[in-house]
Amino acid sequence: MHQIAFLPDWLSPESIISSAGGWALLVVCLIIFAETGLLIGFLLPGDTLLVISGLLTHTNDVFHVSIWIVASAIAVSAFIGGEVGYLIGHKGGPAIFERKDSGIFSRANVDRTNAFFERFGGLTIVLARFVPIVRTFAPVAAGVGHMPWKRYSLYNAIGAVLWGFGLTLLGYAIAFIPTVADLVTRYIDLILLAVVLGTVIVTGIHYLLERRRAARA
Repeated sequence: MHQIAFLPDWLSPESIISSAGGWALLVVCLIIFAETGLLIGFLLPGDTLLVISGLLTHTNDVFHVSIWIVASAIAVSAFIGGEVGYLIGHKGGPAIFERKDSGIFSRANVDRTNAFFERFGGLTIVLARFVPIVRTFAPVAAGVGHMPWKRYSLYNAIGAVLWGFGLTLLGYAIAFIPTVADLVTRYIDLILLAVVLGTVIVTGIHYLLERRRAARA
């Protein structure tokens, strides 16, 4: 399958996987962990990387293990990342979020997220997995808001399985439909570019709105 390149190789999921060689699965797991557990990971290509990982497991066998091991390892990485994000918020949250003029890392953002937690409960943690940026900050916000750890971990596990395991299996299933698999592979850079640009735009707008609210206050 010929891939049409729109992004540098270091942002291409297929290039990331192929260049990692025998360490491919570990690299994928580290990226998923960083996106869900570290505040610096919100621009990483999580969704696309999962789908491509599943697709390449079927077509190229780049991981040299079964799809069940690949999907399980990714799900575990996503779960651990969510737990680390919660601990960051629980232990270091006040120092990060108390400044009212800190844009994305603001107490107002945490308060709004906590209100959403109160309204929708643990379902928020599950759904957050499928939303870029939100899946990075939701675990931290849950920790800052002191959501009960056992309750959070339960929904974190459910979300990690549905997102990490599920999207990887989706990519594997796509490989059984050659036309769709070829389309995804050929235009994966364009798909990723749209995701990254959308993430940057949403983040920028959100930051500007927070700065404006802070200035008015």
